[in-house]
Amino acid sequence: MAKILVTGAAGFIGFHLSRRLLARGDEVVGLDNLNNYYDVRLKHDRLKQLTDKDGFRFVKCDLEDRATIEKLFTTEKFDTVVNLAAQAGVRYSLQNPHAYISSNIAGFINILEGCRHNGIKHLVYASSSSVYGANTAMPFSIHHNVDHPVSLYAATKKANELMAHTYSSLYGIPTTGLRFFTVYGPWGRPDMALFLYTKAILEGKTIDIFNHGKMQRDFTFIDDIVEGVMRVTDNISAPNPAWSGSAPDPGTSYAPYRIYNIGNNSPVELMQFIETLERCLGKTARKNLLPLQAGDVPATYADVDDLLNDVGFKPATSIEDGIARFVEWYRGYYNC
Repeated sequence: MAKILVTGAAGFIGFHLSRRLLARGDEVVGLDNLNNYYDVRLKHDRLKQLTDKDGFRFVKCDLEDRATIEKLFTTEKFDTVVNLAAQAGVRYSLQNPHAYISSNIAGFINILEGCRHNGIKHLVYASSSSVYGANTAMPFSIHHNVDHPVSLYAATKKANELMAHTYSSLYGIPTTGLRFFTVYGPWGRPDMALFLYTKAILEGKTIDIFNHGKMQRDFTFIDDIVEGVMRVTDNISAPNPAWSGSAPDPGTSYAPYRIYNIGNNSPVELMQFIETLERCLGKTARKNLLPLQAGDVPATYADVDDLLNDVGFKPATSIEDGIARFVEWYRGYYNC
């Protein structure tokens, strides 16, 4: 049994991951600030399912609260840290950039320092497919250069990868960054497309469809994301003996540092996604076609060869199955 710190434990991925860790017998300390970026009631309802279980303790705290984070690491003596807490959202980063610096940069350095001074065996942290930015070579590979982000959110996630590498190099801390691709499923985030579309369609309201529906996303079901995180967490990163400074590989290092994509490896056009949702709901959406938004990219597509080779897992849940399971949860949770 390991003692694991999961930050963002009341969030979408953190909640599901914490449940899985508890189910296999790990001790989980869940940290979250329960901010109001989206409906706090949903966060409390997720959290209630965790606090009812043996082996879970909750700490309410901001990542940028340096003193509290230091004390938490010193007192608890974690084996592993999974950092999922962050200010999320591409478009919100255009409106409130300072929130991203506070949480995603200042907060992340506090996590790194906690790991440095307390003998953490493995730091796993959330990155994002957004780091691929202006890249157009598909599928997106961890071995591609990612130096052209198109949103501040993406830039902070790229910064996290750079900061983690520095600590892996200087202090030998094994770190693994996970680039998640458009996560969806039960207990999902209300600010994301599937949640917004479902609510609007059921209420008979118009949905906004950007890039005139020509967007493509590598939609990845939450259970697949969590399975990938679990396997990577148990597979402590190690140096790549073949790494060379004359031809540096961005996804590995001479240090104990790794990056993985966790995506469905099967991009879906947004209109197909909406049509599947319409069938599951038994209702047709009223559609408002709009141009591409600032900060968005037209397509994402994950190369998951490294994930498959290293931990023997590749996401495979179809959007038909995944959306049906989301709709079943949504109707039950909102009684509609």
